[in-house]
Amino acid sequence: MVVTSLKNQQDILSPTPKFLFSATLENYQRAVTKFDVALSLENSLIVALSTTALSLLLGTPAAYAIARFEFKGKKDLWFWFITNRMLSPIVLALPFFILARNLKLLDTQIVLILIYLTFNIPIVVWICADQFRNIPKELDEAATLEGYNSFAIFWKIGLPLVAPGIAVSAIFSFIFSWNELLYALVLTRKYAQTAPVVATSFMSGYDLPWGQIMATGTMIALPVIIFSIIVS
Repeated sequence: MVVTSLKNQQDILSPTPKFLFSATLENYQRAVTKFDVALSLENSLIVALSTTALSLLLGTPAAYAIARFEFKGKKDLWFWFITNRMLSPIVLALPFFILARNLKLLDTQIVLILIYLTFNIPIVVWICADQFRNIPKELDEAATLEGYNSFAIFWKIGLPLVAPGIAVSAIFSFIFSWNELLYALVLTRKYAQTAPVVATSFMSGYDLPWGQIMATGTMIALPVIIFSIIVS
């Protein structure tokens, strides 16, 4: 993909593969200027980072509560968390569209963030709850004897011990938010379009600018790779 993005259209469509060619950044320039890829990448970055941060902020305390405390409705809540991703996304597309239209949130980053949270928080809870369960309860009891309250135990003992699970949750949440296409396609029109939506606009008619498609694909994949490396 990266190599193809650096070729001109003639080299790409050549019947014989060319291993030696004059590299060009023209495909990247056209993708950014003609299809406004820069704005879509900015939207994707804002939505993905916001969703990931909020998912961790809301999901990790919920995971700790499910793993450590007993309360009414716990089994039902846990069942919803683990079955959330089993529902086909297309089933919720129309209800989400009607809700966003009534709330005047169509073509905004906020509606995407809220919808992605409904799918990402269960992922965080599902991964982190098992991590919290593996922490010996004796640590909680010892901390309680030292005067720690429940939040202090969660913050100072629980979170550091489940850091690997939090990292995995962050990567999964970011990748889902970054690559999601269906809801972004249905709920955005122009100003809040994400990178995957803009990438589909290349596929029109008989003219397929493969160089620009590959350049856009490279720009879409690069942030995910960088984020995964940083978090890891």
